[in-house]
Amino acid sequence: QVQLVESGGGLVQTGGSLRLSCAASGRSISRYVMGWFRQHPGKEREFVAFITKSGSDTYYGDYVKGRFAVSRDNADNTVYLQMNSLEPDDAAIYYCAAGLSALPIVGAYGYWGQGTQVTVSS
Repeated sequence: QVQLVESGGGLVQTGGSLRLSCAASGRSISRYVMGWFRQHPGKEREFVAFITKSGSDTYYGDYVKGRFAVSRDNADNTVYLQMNSLEPDDAAIYYCAAGLSALPIVGAYGYWGQGTQVTVSS
């Protein structure tokens, strides 16, 4: 089993930046595709980005493409989400997830963190 803990959320102004971290324990994340998802109040959890096991490939949801960047440090067992040019619609709880398949869907990920809140003021 792998345990995931997100950090780095907070309050930022529109146009600002945040960097989320996801620290893993229990197993090496090199075994997993690592994903980021977010959830707005009352909405389904939606895909943000994933990065393949080696970090060679990344994939983003259309609404964050060009503004967000996912990266990983397998030696440090940590995944990151750099978020730039933040917009009010980016405000959500952000979740880190680990899975075996490089797919942009919730069901592909078996391990989840508890989430970190991102708030964007207009």
